[in-house]
Amino acid sequence: MPSTPRRLSMEVEANARHRLGMPATTFLRDYWQKRPLLIRRAFPGFEAPLTPEDLAGLACEETALARLIRHDAQRDAWSVRNGPFREDEFPGLPRQDWTLLVQDVDKWDGDVAALLSHFDFLPRWRIDDVMVSFAAPGGSVGAHVDQYDVFLLQGLGRRRWQIDARPTPDTRFRDDVELKLLRHFHPSHDWVLEPGDMLYLPPGVPHHGVALDACLTFSVGMRAPARSELLLDFAEFLAEAMPESERYADPDLIPARGDGEIDAAALQRVARALAPFVAPDAATLRRSFGRFITCYRSAGEVAAPPRVPGAAQVEARLAAGAQLRRHPFARFAWARAGKAAELFVDGELHACSAAAARTLCSSDGIGAAQWSALDPTGRALAHQLFRLGRLILASPRRRARA
Repeated sequence: MPSTPRRLSMEVEANARHRLGMPATTFLRDYWQKRPLLIRRAFPGFEAPLTPEDLAGLACEETALARLIRHDAQRDAWSVRNGPFREDEFPGLPRQDWTLLVQDVDKWDGDVAALLSHFDFLPRWRIDDVMVSFAAPGGSVGAHVDQYDVFLLQGLGRRRWQIDARPTPDTRFRDDVELKLLRHFHPSHDWVLEPGDMLYLPPGVPHHGVALDACLTFSVGMRAPARSELLLDFAEFLAEAMPESERYADPDLIPARGDGEIDAAALQRVARALAPFVAPDAATLRRSFGRFITCYRSAGEVAAPPRVPGAAQVEARLAAGAQLRRHPFARFAWARAGKAAELFVDGELHACSAAAARTLCSSDGIGAAQWSALDPTGRALAHQLFRLGRLILASPRRRARA
């Protein structure tokens, strides 16, 4: 007799052992990319690592990605402005119905970046950024759909979240606003989140958040390139290495009938010409994707420092307690290549050992002990990345606040 499928709850309580309310393996098996989950007290006693004033100040920076969204509830009209903003603009905003969003806040603020250590059960290259939003009471960005996984951590105040978790929700967009807002929204679940509560949403789930008080929300979003983006980048990667002399060829041609037919033989030749795109070898696929994913949606450029200490000076600084850490804007990932590894940093490939790649990608930084454990090639690579500005010397990282 077939077993009855388990009914999975959409709301759980976190505990001291499991921030997700369950082991990470269970979450990945039952919820990741499958169904939403509200986790009550995922971060008990949570204190937001930055203030609304901090966020407003960041939104005034020239290179920050910031948006101000306002909603006229009476006319159901929406307006969007992109930053940077002037500091004197914020005091003049109304008391309600607006939201300030700033992306990549983890690249600017070390305490916000430290939150990512709690998501180490996911591949680090999969995590994109921490977007932070401040909303006045009634503030919202409207009912919408994201095409990537997101964890919505409530940091300050209360926010009401409604979601449509039905199998085939209506995802048609309105055509009267510049935001991609849903034309119709029919919530199946309705919750109020307080500081420390966290809502996980897989791709494609319609949702709508409205601030009940002045509130801060921390959104941990995933990198999820469209298939079209992967295909275009992969084609460019292969095309870069192809000489101009490699072209469509038909040495086996037979006389044509003069009627313009593209016959089966011609299509077979095209298929052979496209074979590297259709069935790439493992090394090509690895190098193409490693290059792509460490460049995808880059937050900013990384410049080499004007003066770089030598390897001996770096080692002395590490012995004194400093750490080599990844530059906030630099993206690292690695893959095994036989018994060795290939490290990808901002689209550049570096050969090294798997142990060195793992150390260089560590979110905890490289201290004296980790430096000593690196093989000579790994230390040389670490210093090269330091010279390029991809690694920086800094004080030991503070642990994320729970």
